[in-house]
Amino acid sequence: MPKEKDGRYLLLAERHKSKDTMGIYDTVEEYKPVRHFPLPTSSLSSIAISPTGSHVAVWEGPLDYKLHIITMLGIVIATFTPPEPDTALGLGIRAVVWHPTGAFLAVGGWDDKIHIVTSHGWMAIMTFELSAKVPANVYVWREPERWLEATHGRGFLSYDRVRAYQSSPVPLIRVDATKPHPKSGLVELEWNLDGTLLMARFDQAPTALHIYSFPKPDDEPFAPRLSTVLLHNKPVVQARWNPTQTVFLAACCGTGAVFTWDVGNVAECVGVPAKEFDVRDARWALDGRGMALLDKEAFCCAFMVVEDDDEYADQMY
Repeated sequence: MPKEKDGRYLLLAERHKSKDTMGIYDTVEEYKPVRHFPLPTSSLSSIAISPTGSHVAVWEGPLDYKLHIITMLGIVIATFTPPEPDTALGLGIRAVVWHPTGAFLAVGGWDDKIHIVTSHGWMAIMTFELSAKVPANVYVWREPERWLEATHGRGFLSYDRVRAYQSSPVPLIRVDATKPHPKSGLVELEWNLDGTLLMARFDQAPTALHIYSFPKPDDEPFAPRLSTVLLHNKPVVQARWNPTQTVFLAACCGTGAVFTWDVGNVAECVGVPAKEFDVRDARWALDGRGMALLDKEAFCCAFMVVEDDDEYADQMY
């Protein structure tokens, strides 16, 4: 149920007479219906409107890997399916996110692949695939063992550097395709503020965060690549980019710490100085200067150290 860029029109995926449809409503005119039209899907999973407000991505349920691009008038202008879809699991799309410029879509399914689809022709120009091994030019950082016990949850500690050439630095879990809801595919995809970085979480690599560097659309040569992998002792439960800074990422693993990374490859573990507090979610303030850290029945606040009116320090308290 997304809204158009200016917030005036609400798009609502609906089902009438056993057929998928979309309704557009005017929020200024008391949600007056503006337009209804049928969708090309047989069992709609979800929809995502482009940042420009000119296109809508709609995709099928988990049994069919098919993504449709439609206009606000309901005209289907393209349909994307992978060139060689992996049908081993018989499942489709899990995550779709628009690039902040609207020039690309990142599409991920249950097959541990991320397809970068361009708006020029609506075809995949790059495919990333999860692997236990990473290229030699990738930074790999690992959370230190038992650091929380050693520091009693106080202070900051840098990640340990892992050499990418070491054998299989990314731990993967084995997928049992015979059981329902297999632990495979994309859990989360998110662009940073300006679309120069893409963060991904995979079910098969629950302790890892993959960060891909993504050039601007007009940069030459245009060569997106995996740039950083962050490894943790426990499965990552949430990761979010700072809403106002292009370079800052925060994550949590259900432990007494929050983990931060910035584009300068400064990766740090930040302990929460509270007893019996496990960070299960981390939510940025709208201005990006602080965040709320949530446990099941309690929360606390962390904030960036402000050096002056315009610059933030690299640490959180």
